Amino acid sequence: MKNFILLVGFILISTFGLQAQTATQIKVAGNCAMCKGHIEKAAKQAGAISADWDKVAKVLKVTFNAANTSSDKIEDAVAAAGYDTEHKVATADAYSKLDECCQYDRVAKNAVADNASCCKPGASCCTEGVACKKDMAKDSKDMTCCKKDAKCCKDGACCK
Repeated sequence: MKNFILLVGFILISTFGLQAQTATQIKVAGNCAMCKGHIEKAAKQAGAISADWDKVAKVLKVTFNAANTSSDKIEDAVAAAGYDTEHKVATADAYSKLDECCQYDRVAKNAVADNASCCKPGASCCTEGVACKKDMAKDSKDMTCCKKDAKCCKDGACCK
């Protein structure tokens, strides 16, 4: 009888005392050891139990309790810290606040919108790094597609 009570107690503690942990990997852009610290801190502040960013592979391995947070919330926090993830893009403002050594090349991360309207210098698509796919091949001064930090964001000329 004593063993039965211990077994039932163990099952109850295992079932209700410990909540299931989820482990996942998230691609996160970054450059250096400072990036590693910032990325892991952001993930933990979003509820990750553990976070380990690999600088070479550009992969964040996280473990979290799904009852408390989600990979989406963790990606939101990492993007808010200035780092693009595979599903979230950091705002230009968050990215600009990164230390110089942490400002990774965002060219590959620039979104290309199929149905985006072309934008003028200073428009939100310039600051968000969006390019207008339908105009990328055009070389006309009267077209104004944008790509983050491209010439068109400064003078309105079309991207080449």
